[in-house]
Amino acid sequence: MISLTKCSASSLTCSAFSTRKLPPARPQLLTFPTINNVEQNTSPSQLCSQKPLYLSPTENMALVKRKRVTECQAYEADRSRPMEINIELPGEDAAQRMKIGVYFATWWALNVVFNIYNKKVLNAFPYPWLTSTLSLAAGSLLMLISWATRVAEAPTVNLDFWKALFPVAVAHTIGHVAATVSMSKVAVSFTHIIKSGEPAFSVLVSRFLLGEAFPMPVYLSLVPIIGGCALAAVTELNFNMIGFMGAMISNLAFVFRNIFSKKGMKGMSVSGMNYYACLSMMSLLILTPFAIAVEGPKVWAAGWQSAVSQIGPNFVWWVAAQSVFYHLYNQVSYMSLDQISPLTFSIGNTMKRITVIVSSILIFHTPVQPINALGAAIAILGTFLYSQGKQ
Repeated sequence: MISLTKCSASSLTCSAFSTRKLPPARPQLLTFPTINNVEQNTSPSQLCSQKPLYLSPTENMALVKRKRVTECQAYEADRSRPMEINIELPGEDAAQRMKIGVYFATWWALNVVFNIYNKKVLNAFPYPWLTSTLSLAAGSLLMLISWATRVAEAPTVNLDFWKALFPVAVAHTIGHVAATVSMSKVAVSFTHIIKSGEPAFSVLVSRFLLGEAFPMPVYLSLVPIIGGCALAAVTELNFNMIGFMGAMISNLAFVFRNIFSKKGMKGMSVSGMNYYACLSMMSLLILTPFAIAVEGPKVWAAGWQSAVSQIGPNFVWWVAAQSVFYHLYNQVSYMSLDQISPLTFSIGNTMKRITVIVSSILIFHTPVQPINALGAAIAILGTFLYSQGKQ
């Protein structure tokens, strides 16, 4: 039976607390004032008006702390997992997009200028081996001057770098000469229509030689690429087999250049500008003896005199312009590859070909049949679909 007892605060004394049986206290690290000390400084009424103080064992406190510990994992160190915190800086995004836009516009403009002057030189001076050699020589000279004057920082390379670069330079040399041979025989627009089929070579070589598999949309994109190039070739008014084969060999060589570059240049910390400069220098060393053997100084001297007599001093400017602009547009393309993804780069390359084809048709008044233009459009569309399929 529970009975209620009413008592006032004044009737309670410290003896009530002292007679209460408490469980034996555990050893504590800290000591507290005793009741006697409290009685000396505090009256009974003041003591009884306060609530009892209960102390929890230190072990329980430690357990509570352990439960509330927050585990932090740093994923940013190796980027093995994405960070959940995403801080957007609109100003930096806009600046980056502006920078990429400037790269693309400069890349396309320089490429158009190069193709125009290159075709003018080849029409008056039909020696593509020397023309290709001069393009590489001009770029190598420009970069050596830039390094010597410290306009650009020279790369730190070793023997392993040059060994890895050698197969890339061989493929680059073959592709460069083959493309120049093609443009010396056919219209610039036709060469670039055929070169838009480079993704088809990339997929076929990677699939059958390297065993690499691709998504189904990539394989389906080859149908319009191959069909459009074939339609454009059949309906080309000024078709030339040497020009056609030159463009095809160029496609195959550049595919191997990209494969060798990916395999051999892993871990090489060289900027895009310096990488292409070293590539040009090694390609120049490879190409020069072959150019002398195929064409020769006597043929070059006779052709040079004939071109200068027909065109005048402007021919020298044409040669210098095509050589310098060849290096500049390739250099900017490699610099842009440092800032963007390969997918964005491939899309930009597709749009570059459209710019070159349209510009060359307008400048050189190249006759184009509707069916030929349709084939070019289908091939370029297939190239775009290929870029999207690899995403």
